[in-house]
Amino acid sequence: MSKSRPTRTLGATDFIVGSALASVLFLTTACGGAAAPQVVPASSTPTVSALAIETPQPSSSANDATPLDSDGVIDAGDADLASHVQPPFATKALEVLKTLPIKGRAPKTGYSRSEFGQAWADVDRNGCDTRNDILNRDLSAKTFKPGTRDCLVLTGVLADPYTAKTIDFIRGSATSSAVQIDHVVALNDAWQKGAQQLTVAQRTAFANDPLNLLAVDGPSNQKKGAGDAATWLPPNKSFRCDYVARQISVKATYTLWVTQAEHDAMARVLEGCVDISAPTNQTAAPVEPAAAEPAPVVPVIPVEAAIVAPIEAPVQVAPPAAPPVPAPAPPVSAPEPYYQNCSAVRAAGAAPIHIGQPGFQAKFDRDGDGVGCE
Repeated sequence: MSKSRPTRTLGATDFIVGSALASVLFLTTACGGAAAPQVVPASSTPTVSALAIETPQPSSSANDATPLDSDGVIDAGDADLASHVQPPFATKALEVLKTLPIKGRAPKTGYSRSEFGQAWADVDRNGCDTRNDILNRDLSAKTFKPGTRDCLVLTGVLADPYTAKTIDFIRGSATSSAVQIDHVVALNDAWQKGAQQLTVAQRTAFANDPLNLLAVDGPSNQKKGAGDAATWLPPNKSFRCDYVARQISVKATYTLWVTQAEHDAMARVLEGCVDISAPTNQTAAPVEPAAAEPAPVVPVIPVEAAIVAPIEAPVQVAPPAAPPVPAPAPPVSAPEPYYQNCSAVRAAGAAPIHIGQPGFQAKFDRDGDGVGCE
C-alpha cells in the first residue's frame, strides 16, 4: 500500500522565489514581439496574484523584440542608407509592384533580432538614436529632455495612421509602449523574403531606415506582429493605400520579394488608388534651361592680310524731272453776234455793218458795196 504524500504549505521561501520570478518583466515592443527580459530588483515580497499579473508569457515571436527606449546612441558601424537606392521620384506603386519577384517564403531558420544589428542604431549619423528620430518626425507638440540637443523625446502627440486616433506619448517604463515604432515590412517577414542574403550592415540599414518605420498605436502594432499585406492591414482603411505603397517601396529598395498571396493583396488595395506613388527620398530631376541659339561665327581676317576694296564714288542720282507745264489754253473768243435782219443790226447799234465785222451777212449788203444795212 503506497503512502500518500504530505500536503505542502506555501511558506516564506515560496514567496521569495516568486519575488525573483516577478522581477523578470517583458516589455511590449515594436514589430510584434516582446522585449528582451529586464531584471527589476524586487522591493517587496509580491503576492501570488501580483506574480500572475506582472509576468505575462512572451509571445511566439519574442526574438523579434526591439527595446522601446534607450538612453544611449548606438553606432551603426558599416550600415549605410545611401547605398540603398529607393524607387525613382513619382513612380506609381503599381509599377514598382510589377518589378518585385514573386516567390514562396524561405525557411525561418537562423532568424533572430540580432541579425538586423543593434536596435535603433544611428544610421543617419545625426547623433540621435533611430527611435527618437522617428518620434521626432511623426509626433507633434513635442518636448525634449534638456541637454540632449533635442534628441530624446519626452512627450508628444501622435495622429496614429493605423487607427486614426490621437494618442498622447509620455516617455516612461509604463507609458512608452502606447506609441511604438513599427517596421512596416517586419524584420521576420523580410528574413523569409530575401533578407537572409543581405549582409549584417545591409540588414542594419533596413531595420533603421526611416522609409520602413512609422510611429503607431502600440496595441495595433502588436496585433500586426510579423504579418504581411496578405495577413494584416491597418484598421484605418483610408491609410491602407499609403501603407501598401510604403511596403512596396521598402521591398524594392532592399531587393526583397513577395509571396503570391501578398502580391495579390497589395494589388487589391491599390485598385482604389492606382495613381499613388511609391514613397521615396528621390527628387525630381532638375529642368535643364533651353539652350540659347549660338551666335553666328564671323571669321576674323588679320589686318595685314585684309584686302582693302576701292572706294567707289557715290552714284549721283538726278532729281526727278519736273512735270511739263501745260501750254496756256487759247483765249476763248466771244461768240460772234448773230443778227436776224438789218433791224436787229440797227437795234444793236451796229449799222451800217461792214464786211468782215462780226455778224455781217451778205444779205445785209444789197448793192454789193461791202456795206450793209445802210
